[in-house]
This record gives sequence, structure tokens and C-alpha cells, in this order.
Amino acid sequence: MNVDKDITGIILAGGKSSRMGTEKGLLLLEGKPFVQHIVEALQPIAKEIIIVSSNSEYDTFGVKRIEDIIPESGPIAGLHTGLTNSETKNNLVVSCDVPLVTTSLLRKLFQFETEDYDIVQFEAERKTIPLIALYKKRCAQKCLKLLSKGEKRLRKLVSESNTKTILVEEKDLPLIKNINAIEDLNTITNAIDY
Repeated sequence: MNVDKDITGIILAGGKSSRMGTEKGLLLLEGKPFVQHIVEALQPIAKEIIIVSSNSEYDTFGVKRIEDIIPESGPIAGLHTGLTNSETKNNLVVSCDVPLVTTSLLRKLFQFETEDYDIVQFEAERKTIPLIALYKKRCAQKCLKLLSKGEKRLRKLVSESNTKTILVEEKDLPLIKNINAIEDLNTITNAIDY
């Protein structure tokens, strides 16, 4: 594995997938589960990959799987679990529903890694994307503090942290498309030839 950074890849796959009605990370795109696409995008740049999920079906991907330390508490709990189990200062966090994400897109988050940001995230079409972002390990403590107050929203963490936001170029918009419903899955195939 050609790893170019001392970094951990964290895939959050703990959501209920209520709109999709099935486990999103295991849906197939071009014959491969979503999570496999994401693992392949992370492998060249991460020295370790962690999947945060209680579903043992993710064990087939040959990477470490960890269950939420604080269950049923949303994406902030998944992030807390991933960062707590990471052994690196920098961590690439990706949700399990963005199968078109690429290594080169993820590398764009690195340009600010040496600066004192807690989080480096993307923004596209006037929306920030905290679930494709670079997080410092120290954010684990901030997550725990928010969780202890009953806060489950990741955007709360982002707003209270030293965060850098990078605009996604128009040509890269298909790469960050998250799949929440069957209609999204049907339309994503149009972006495959991108």
C-alpha cells in the first residue's frame, strides 16, 4: 500500500438509512458495495482504515470495524468513536454514502493539515460537507463534551471548532454526491462516466 500521509481513514456507516430502507454502505455500484469504493479511495493515503458500524457485514472489507462507544447518538458519536480509536493526529472522515469520492479529491483536504485547524471540510452549492472532511484527533474530546449535553448534530461541533472550508470545484460535484434514496442511486449512474 502506497501511503503518502500519517493519516487514518474513518468511514461512518452507523446511520439507520431510513430513507433508503437498507444498509447504504452495502449497496452496489458497478458491482461493488459503496464502502468498497470508499476503502479504495482511502487506501493510497491512509495508513489505517476504520469502519464505525455495529453491522458485522462490514467485516468482509478487511479493515478494522468498531461499534459506537455511545450508541444511538448520531454522526457525532460515530466521529467520536473513530477519532478515539485512531492513532494519528489527522483523520479523513467519510460517510458511507459517497461512493464516487476519489483519492485526488480527498488529498485536497491535506493542503491545510499543518495549520492549526481542527477541521477542514468541503462546501458545495452553499452547503458545507462535514462528512467528507479532515479532523484532528483532538476533536474527540469536543465530541464527547457535546454528547454529554445530548447534542447529536455534527454541525454544532463544526461551528464551535476552528474550521477551514474549501469550495468544491464544479467538475468535482458528482464526487461528493451522497446517496440517501433510491432515486439518488438511479441518477448517480449518470455520473459514472465523469
